[in-house]
Amino acid sequence: MKKTMKRVLALVLAALTVVFAFAGCSNNSNDDKNNDAKTDASAKKYVIATDTVFKPFEYTDASGNFVGIDVDILAAIAEDQGFEYELRSLGFDASIAACKSGQADAMIAGASITDERQKGGWIFSDAYYTATQSVAVKKGSSIKSLDDLKGSTVAVKTGTKGADYAEELKDKYSLKLTYFEDSPTMYQSVTGGQCAACFEDTPIMAASIKDGNLDMEIVEGSENEGAGYGMATFSADKQELLDKFNAGLANIKANGKYDEIIAKYLG
Repeated sequence: MKKTMKRVLALVLAALTVVFAFAGCSNNSNDDKNNDAKTDASAKKYVIATDTVFKPFEYTDASGNFVGIDVDILAAIAEDQGFEYELRSLGFDASIAACKSGQADAMIAGASITDERQKGGWIFSDAYYTATQSVAVKKGSSIKSLDDLKGSTVAVKTGTKGADYAEELKDKYSLKLTYFEDSPTMYQSVTGGQCAACFEDTPIMAASIKDGNLDMEIVEGSENEGAGYGMATFSADKQELLDKFNAGLANIKANGKYDEIIAKYLG
């Protein structure tokens, strides 16, 4: 009887050991799944704002796809650095507002790196493109130089380096500045005769005039010294993203991807 009881007790203990062993495995598996879920939930996905119409840096192509130099450079850098992002096409001023309010982590929208902006709280990445600003007029215009602009009403895009350039020349040439929110409307003011000229980044106007077959031309010798474009944010907490951008930019320049992107849009 005692032997029988001992055997029964041994079997019960063995069964309990197996049960606890499987329970342990099951709990570990659940813990792993929970940890994976936590990791997925905490994975960072950056929100990056951009302009809507700033060809060839960001614009919509004939198929309705959002494309451009900035778009492709960001995609290449994100792939190189292994981070995810959501690109929101908001417009230049709205991109600034989104970054300042915390609705976006950064913006990439042909934003020129200037001392004034940096003093005003802008935090920039390394420059990914250097562009000059220049003047464009309607074809056949009598304006052939900056001197010919004296006393004219000129169009500028709010918050841009082109606007800064016009403001620098305002007093010297007695310019009257009219501000617009986007490039196409600004160009229309020139081709329609409301403004004698417009100021904007040279590659933007060159691409827009060529691809849009606009009745405009760039005034030779009207360009300034130019400045670099950078990804921008307004919070030091976003420095990690800028560091990734800088590292990825260096890599795509080294492996030739950067040159491919520039050639794709600018030749």
